[in-house]
Amino acid sequence: MWIWRGRFNCSPEIKADMPFEHRKKALLPSKLFYLRILRYAGFTLVLLSFSLGVGVVGYHYLNDLSWLDALVNASMILTGMGPVDPLKNDAAKVFASFYAIFSGVAFLSIVAVFLSPIVHRFLHKLHLDEKPD
Repeated sequence: MWIWRGRFNCSPEIKADMPFEHRKKALLPSKLFYLRILRYAGFTLVLLSFSLGVGVVGYHYLNDLSWLDALVNASMILTGMGPVDPLKNDAAKVFASFYAIFSGVAFLSIVAVFLSPIVHRFLHKLHLDEKPD
């Protein structure tokens, strides 16, 4: 263990910087929990905006769609519904293929980021009654 800490400059104090409290620690107070949810919701909004922005720009420039039509198509692809407008050229088809693959992974990951504090709190509550090791 000492080789790991010395070689990679890791110390036990780094664990204190983890975003979630350890299962042996007390449950986070409600006010701080709601602030945590807001922080994760904000980060989720940034990820969602970035993912949607990539699709909107791609559909607008590669498929010659208006900004609103590009937004509709990107939103539908990002949420897994499918495209609305037909693809006009090969570049748009290649972009749509890669954007669909990206969107499948991105949307599920974004939802996981948003739900992680809630799931953590639920699991933390389940472990409160257990005796520490």
